[in-house]
Amino acid sequence: MPSHSGLFTVIERAARKAGPRLRRDFNEVQHLQVSRKGPADFVTIADQRAEQTLYEELSRARPDWGFLMEERGEVAGDPDKPRFIVDPLDGTSNFLHGIPHFAISIAVEEPLPSGKREITTALVYQPMTDESFWAEKGRGAWHTDQRLRVSARRDLSDALIATGIPFLGHGNFAEWSRIFGAVAPEVAGIRRFGAAALDLAWVAAGRFDGFWETGLKPWDVAAGMLLVKEAGGFVTDYRGGDRPMERGEFLAANDGLHSKLHKLVAGALR
Repeated sequence: MPSHSGLFTVIERAARKAGPRLRRDFNEVQHLQVSRKGPADFVTIADQRAEQTLYEELSRARPDWGFLMEERGEVAGDPDKPRFIVDPLDGTSNFLHGIPHFAISIAVEEPLPSGKREITTALVYQPMTDESFWAEKGRGAWHTDQRLRVSARRDLSDALIATGIPFLGHGNFAEWSRIFGAVAPEVAGIRRFGAAALDLAWVAAGRFDGFWETGLKPWDVAAGMLLVKEAGGFVTDYRGGDRPMERGEFLAANDGLHSKLHKLVAGALR
């Protein structure tokens, strides 16, 4: 078994406490209370229950840490301490439609002496399959107790790429269409599964060879980005820079395909 920190134990325990309730709610989804946050943007009582469980468990273990959570928003903590970035249910639309592809995403963001912050611990937990994808900075990425490595594919013609497709009230369909038009003819396939945290976890696991999407929030990608990096991959913005969070642009792939995907994406946006 790989060694991991006491902090990771806290995070995994919280996720595994929230997971069974999500499974129960998924099996009774037709009876759940659902509200609308915006166009085609829903929140269920399942999101709220899971987030409350995660908040209670994590804040009990680290009472002076802050939070950034999808439903609760920002909860202030000691500014000199780390904070948790939490998505209690990434893939809500899948959940509501009875599609068993969704996850809990938890990341730890630590302050640096420079004033910047970095993600140092990450977990993407898939309740329906009981799969844990986790990473700690400098310790690699793991699938339960198996080391994760990004795929070794070097040719776009062999690559399976994941993406998110714009929908009602979300995203720039014209921009996405240009990128799709540049990438699709060059690759073996493109998939849209509807949970960015799992898309990135699957890039880290070598199931996908690359991923692109815009407009994602920190809680969608914070954990997945560290997974990809610790598995030997790269995550950049569409310009190939290190500001994906700031720009809201996410391009992930292994070392052999990232530059090729970047060339296609950047060319499509000129």
